Amino acid sequence: MEEVKTIDYTENYPKWKAEYKHTHKILIPDMLPWHFAIIEELLRQEGYDVEILKNDSRTVIDEGLKHVHNDTCYPCLCVVGQYIDALKSGKYDLEHTAVLITQSGGGCRASNYIPLIRKALKAEFPKVPVVSVNFSGLEKDSSFPMSLKLMLKLVYAIFYGDTVMWCYNQTKPYEEEAGACDFVRDRVVAEITESFKSKKYKQFKRLNNSIITAFGAVKRRAENKVRVGIVGEIYVKYAYLGNNQLEKFLLSEDCEPVVPALMDFVLYCIVNNINDGYFYGRKGVFWQANKILYKILHGKQKKIISYFEKDGNFEPIHDFEHLRKCADKVLNQGVKMGEGWLIAAEMAALAETGVQNIVCAQPFGCLPNHIAGKGVVRTLKTMYGDENIVAVDYDPSATKVNQENRIKLMLATARENLNK
Repeated sequence: MEEVKTIDYTENYPKWKAEYKHTHKILIPDMLPWHFAIIEELLRQEGYDVEILKNDSRTVIDEGLKHVHNDTCYPCLCVVGQYIDALKSGKYDLEHTAVLITQSGGGCRASNYIPLIRKALKAEFPKVPVVSVNFSGLEKDSSFPMSLKLMLKLVYAIFYGDTVMWCYNQTKPYEEEAGACDFVRDRVVAEITESFKSKKYKQFKRLNNSIITAFGAVKRRAENKVRVGIVGEIYVKYAYLGNNQLEKFLLSEDCEPVVPALMDFVLYCIVNNINDGYFYGRKGVFWQANKILYKILHGKQKKIISYFEKDGNFEPIHDFEHLRKCADKVLNQGVKMGEGWLIAAEMAALAETGVQNIVCAQPFGCLPNHIAGKGVVRTLKTMYGDENIVAVDYDPSATKVNQENRIKLMLATARENLNK
């Protein structure tokens, strides 16, 4: 009987080397459009040749289906498809190109993307290395070099990206002059990236106030619009490819999209490490470091809230400690697989700030988020009465028309409630 040959994807693969910084272009999937606009320029200033991929045609999904098993989660399929489609475009020197992906280190398939990406690349682009950005000790031989200085810059970039996103979504639906909000967004993003270049990015108060003031100066119509929160798995919550341009669709439907801050997810991951100490006795240096880190980052978040409150033009971002209290009303904080208790916390916090209408974005293959998302809907509706939640599945077989029709049904109810 002929011996079946197997390909080893765990050892025989191209590895990222330090010297590649000066020779390779790094392709990054567009997972966080608001924040990557800042991070892309930040990495270029650090000497890396990076490009955020914007390809979003159906070919991307088809390439993902071709190279990833269709039982794998939809975000992985989107990411792999974006890589393969880009590498096939002929735009890149395949001898000097790498791809980069983040790894949360949590108990979900996202921590296992790299073997899947390597397998896909092995089939067509065997010389392209995969670079991992993680803080969990994963993929040590192909990890992106992360100094404390660069980590600090990334933290500031996330905070500034959150402020821009939060102000934009509260301004864009009401702008009197079409395009005024986009002009301000581009201007403040340029100001932020320049602050990293001039080493003034730590001027936290000045930069946040500059963003808030700039958007506050945009003339807005005094109207009541349907406000729609977007929660769910982190990729489809933010990535335009993953959620079929959900924010833009809501704007086209004359709604105000309300997208929770990315820093909430960062704090969620840190708090889960802290909770492990209380639940399972995992107390040590790592546990103490997470407690200190949480205190610092949450303190920064509270400062941003105070800037919003002092300005008075916009509703402040959610305080993460308030989110934790909201979670405790619905779900134990031990439920931490995927986005776990954070989904319930965000839906409850949105309801308490007057955002009764919510799209819970659920990618195919992400079982923890389906359980934590759909599983708490009845409890939330009992608690808040008028909460209007629709869970929308995002997968390669779900058409954009069907997804938007489901959301339109939710919006019809939302408009009736608004008129009342």
